[in-house]
Amino acid sequence: MDYKYRLYETVNNNSASRVEKGNQEQLPLLPKPREGDGDRPVLGNFKSSHLLSLYMFLYLLYLCSGAALFSFMEAPEERAVKVRVDTAIQKFLVANPSVPDQDLEDLIKEIVKANNRGVSAIGNATGTPNWSFGQSLFFASTVVTTIGYGHVTPLSRSGKVFCILYAMVGIPLTLVLLSALVERLLVPTIWLLQWLNSRLGHLYQPFNIRIFHLIIMVMTLIGLFILLPAGAFALIEPDWDYLDSLYYCFISLTTIGLGDYIPGDAANQPYRPVYKIATTCYLFLGITFMMLTLAVFYDIPQLNLGLLFTTTDEGSSEKVRLAGSGHGLQYGAGGSFSPDNDDGEHRQVVRVRSRRTDSPSPEDPGPKGMP
Repeated sequence: MDYKYRLYETVNNNSASRVEKGNQEQLPLLPKPREGDGDRPVLGNFKSSHLLSLYMFLYLLYLCSGAALFSFMEAPEERAVKVRVDTAIQKFLVANPSVPDQDLEDLIKEIVKANNRGVSAIGNATGTPNWSFGQSLFFASTVVTTIGYGHVTPLSRSGKVFCILYAMVGIPLTLVLLSALVERLLVPTIWLLQWLNSRLGHLYQPFNIRIFHLIIMVMTLIGLFILLPAGAFALIEPDWDYLDSLYYCFISLTTIGLGDYIPGDAANQPYRPVYKIATTCYLFLGITFMMLTLAVFYDIPQLNLGLLFTTTDEGSSEKVRLAGSGHGLQYGAGGSFSPDNDDGEHRQVVRVRSRRTDSPSPEDPGPKGMP
């Protein structure tokens, strides 16, 4: 098939050298494709589109199956709770026949509405208010980290407007902070990978060493930021067992933030503001290490499913080239894990790039230049 060459403009002075021809100055042409390469971009896009369609179908199937299982497991418990509430209401009306049904219904509505806004109606709850400094700091951290428990929300109109503006500025600032922390934590992580390679490189393939390195990172995340904190929460919180605490830690560090379990909200909780501040520090540290583990995971191309859906057309290549004009942090020593080309560059919060079929170890030389 005919292959037409196009002139392209350089992004900066170092992007391409200029070629002089006569009195005219021209920019270099795109590299001449090798024989048989003409159909590869089209076939690659065709394949990636079909893989993406299949993935979307499986993802929809996953959502539907999850909905069916949640409905099957939780519907009986919901009916049981409703029966207990109806029974309690009937007992109250029998013991207090002078109270009209509508008045009791109105009282329950007000109590539920206040509870949904984080205001407790329990008479013996003598803890500090929701908007003390410690509690407010905990709320602010759940906003900027997008955890958003929802147990406490702004009550005033001015508070709602301020929350919108605060989140618009705070969320990008938090992403920048977490990205910077992950970038620096990648340095000792790379040292660990290099040490494993120096000890195990003569016995195992580079991919196996990186899998072992990933397992170490995952086990550290689970042990230090889920299992141990869950034990601490189970000891401090009077109404939580270990499973409840484990559930809270996972839901929080993944920023799901359902809000059904909130530390420090028990009645008469001692040192509530200090407890809230300590929990805020735990959330920031845990989310940072979670992002670090994900950066290590996504840098292994054999495990990165996103590379299967990467298009290879010229438009995507040019877009990646423009976006990648700067040099970002690469997971590996001396850029040894950089790709052979920029077409499939994969970017996370910390930019991590890999496209090689068999990723080299940190001590291997860098990729060879294109012919």
